[in-house]
This record gives sequence, C-alpha cells and structure tokens, in this order.
Amino acid sequence: MIRKLTGALSLSLLASTAMAGGVERSNQSVAPIFADVNYIELSFGTVRPNVTGSVGAAQSGDMGGDYTQVGLALKMDVSDKIAVALIQDQPYGANVDYPAGTGYPFAGTNAEIKSRALTAIAKYQVNENFSAYAGVRRQSIEADVSIPAVAGYTLDMSKGSGTGYLAGVAYEIPEIAMRVSLTYNSAIESTHTYTEAGPGALVSTETIKAPKSWHLEAQSGIAEDTLLFGSIRHVNWSAFSSTPPIYQGATASSLLSYSEDVTTYSLGVGRRLNENWSVSASASYEKAQGGTATNLAPTDGRRGLTVGARYEQDGMSISAGLNYTWLGDAQTVINPVGPVLSSFTDNYVVGAGVRIGYSF
Repeated sequence: MIRKLTGALSLSLLASTAMAGGVERSNQSVAPIFADVNYIELSFGTVRPNVTGSVGAAQSGDMGGDYTQVGLALKMDVSDKIAVALIQDQPYGANVDYPAGTGYPFAGTNAEIKSRALTAIAKYQVNENFSAYAGVRRQSIEADVSIPAVAGYTLDMSKGSGTGYLAGVAYEIPEIAMRVSLTYNSAIESTHTYTEAGPGALVSTETIKAPKSWHLEAQSGIAEDTLLFGSIRHVNWSAFSSTPPIYQGATASSLLSYSEDVTTYSLGVGRRLNENWSVSASASYEKAQGGTATNLAPTDGRRGLTVGARYEQDGMSISAGLNYTWLGDAQTVINPVGPVLSSFTDNYVVGAGVRIGYSF
C-alpha cells in the first residue's frame, strides 16, 4: 500500500518544470533512490510554449519553440543497507524561434541549447529512519545562436562536459509514508569553444558554470490512502553567465545572465483510489524578479498546475500527466540606448508526459 500511495506523487512528470528559472528543464530530483524495491523507469514529455511580445506596433509572433524531454532511471538494492541508482536527464535547454518577416526587431532570431546529464547515486540506510546519500553527475551542454539584428550575428558553442557531485540526507517514517530529504547539487564547470561571426569573426574559449542548487523534498500520509507532498528548490542562477566576446562588444551585454537566484515551490496531494489506480494534483510557484529579462527567455516567474493518473499492476506502472503553466510578464531591452523596451504578457506553457515503470 505504501509503495502504491507514494507512487502518486511522481505524476508531476517532465512537463511541470517547463521553462523554469534560467534555462532549467529538470529539477534533478533523486526520488528514484528511495524506491523500496528494484525499479526502472522511462519517461517522455512534450512541451508547447506560447510566448509573444511587442514593441510599439511590431509583434514578435510566438517565439517559444516546442520541445521534448526524455528521462531514464534505474535503482537497485546492493544489500539491506545500500542502494544505488543511475539517472539520465536533460537538465537545461532552450528552443527560441522568432518568426521571420514580422517587423519585430529580433525577427528571424533562433537559439537552441541542449544538455544531457548522467547521475550515479549511492544511499546508505543508517537505520529505519535515517539515510545518507551521495553521487557524481557528468553533464554536457552545447548551443547554437543566430541573431540577424546584431549585424547577422551567429554563434556555435561546442559541446563541453564537466563533472560535479551531490550529497544529501533523509528522514523517514515508513508507517505513514513520511520522508523529508535535502539534496545539495554542486556547480559544474565546462569549457566551450565559441565560433562567432557577424560583426567580425573570432574563435575563443570560455568556461561556464552550471549553477549549484539546494532541493528540499517532503511527503507524508495525511489520511488513509492520501499523501501530501511538496518541494522547495533554490538555484544559484546569479552566478551563471555566458559572454561571447564579439556579442559583448556589439551589445555591451552578456548573451545569457541572471541578476537573481531562483526559488521554486511546489505543493500537491496524491490519492490512491484502489489497488490499481491513483491520482494526483499539484501546484508550483516561482516569484517574479523584476527588472528586464533576456530576449532569449522573455518571461519572469511562473505559476503552474499539474494533474495526473497512475495505473499499476503486477509490478508494471503507467503514469500520465498534464501541466498548464502561466508565465510571468516581462520586459526585454531592444536597444540599450534609451533604452527601448519590449513587453511580453499573457504567455503560457502546456505540457504532457508519460512515465512507464517496472518494479522487480
């Protein structure tokens, strides 16, 4: 009963982190390490943003490109005290595509950021209530950018990889499905070759730092067959920047940078309906930071709702969920002299996801 009830909270799926703070697309949860049996899962999410803005009479059109997310996790018990897990995800990304021919200053601009991470975790069960875990994460990032408005600027950022670590502790009361875990993820540095063209041409290198984070996750049974769950995630985005030299010289700014850290809150409830079916609903919130946003991510804060259902039988489980996220209004700088500001309002994201799991 506890395993089936706990499974209800996993229905937030990949879609619920769509367009989170910075360019984050995965909350890097370590939940698979806490499965009480050997377990493998495959997850797939599709995300459709609608992001439009304007400056004067010029409309940007929908610049938020659709994308997919794929994840894989495997957890196995080595002994009654030690468990290990492997988690593959895509923690960061961007799909920017301003339609051409609109008259908007950034018409024809497109950008793609891709990433992949593999995390290995080991957990030691100190006693029935306390456990500690640690692991390593190998991560790669690459990007391509084209901004015709900046003298035909293009950037090819080569794939760069780096290694970081995580560590955490957890307190559990199994009888009521209660668990509180706190995980620290280190920053991960990677070095990239920048090949720029437009107002000049240059090949250079830069080391960027994917941000460190703290992630508090909690759950507890609050009534028979009913589970309350939530999380607080704080990411050090203020320490992140990407500043290709030609772009900086042409615009006097970084290509991507953030003035504030980002904290995301989520709260939800899961309900087991019978031996096979469970459902859940959750809400998420990210405070708007104010100021101006980058033209590659013209939103500020978010509020989201996710609903899901899960069917389980004979060790096999299938979960499906839908997410709707209201994106916070933002202004971006079109021309730093003045400055001229654009306005992005009333934008949203729709996401859907499926997770297939097998316990053995």
